[in-house]
Order: sequence, then C-alpha cells, then structure tokens
Amino acid sequence: MTESAKDLLRRHGVQVTAQRLAIMDAIAANPHATADEIADVARASIGSVSRQAVYDSLGTLVDKSLIRRIQPDGSAARYEDRVGDNHHHLICRGCNVMFDVDCAVDYTPCLTAHDDHGFVIDEAEVVYWGLCTACQ
Repeated sequence: MTESAKDLLRRHGVQVTAQRLAIMDAIAANPHATADEIADVARASIGSVSRQAVYDSLGTLVDKSLIRRIQPDGSAARYEDRVGDNHHHLICRGCNVMFDVDCAVDYTPCLTAHDDHGFVIDEAEVVYWGLCTACQ
C-alpha cells in the first residue's frame, strides 16, 4: 500500500492543507505538468486556489524533496512526483511531450565525467531531445 499524501506531508514536516493535497494529486495524475496546469487541476478539484499559493506550495514540496522540478531549455518549469532515483527525460521538439527515461546501464561514456574536479558524483541530469512519432 502506498503512503497517502497526508501521511507523506506529515512525515516530512509539511503542514497538510487542502491546497497542498490537491496539488500533490494534480502532479500524480499529470506528471511533467507546468505550475499553471497544476493550478487548473487543483482548482477543478477544490475550487479557488491562488496562483501564489500554488507557487508557494510547489516551492515547499520541492524543498522537502516530495516532488521534482524540471526546467528543460526553452520550457516552463515542470513538476513530477518521481523522486529519489536518477532518471532522465525525453522531450519532443515539436509538441513538448515529455517521458521519463531510466538511466542507461552497462557502457555509458557520456555519464562518466572526463574530469570530476574532485567531486564525488552521485547524479547525472540528461535530457534527450527529438521528435515523437506524431511530430515526425
């Protein structure tokens, strides 16, 4: 059984509000949605919620690592609830559809830094760009 949004918020020390629950539900149902798209879904669920409340809640949820903020080049920030793993994204240049892509395994030359400058590297952020089948 997955942990409820209420329990997840409480466990991370975040006050449970109807707005935060609606935002978390919106993200779960619409991975990679923009803040405006999340706000529209939350409003449809609970009625009135201000744009500022959405942005504030998104910031809090990102800070607590409950959601992930992604901002591909040339795109508005998008949000997802797939956190805690090192996955990447595939984005269509035509329609901006976005998919999660698990990390490559075996030989991955682009994921090994030529010079790590003394860092202990624990994550790589990769965005694959192309055209989806509908836009080809």
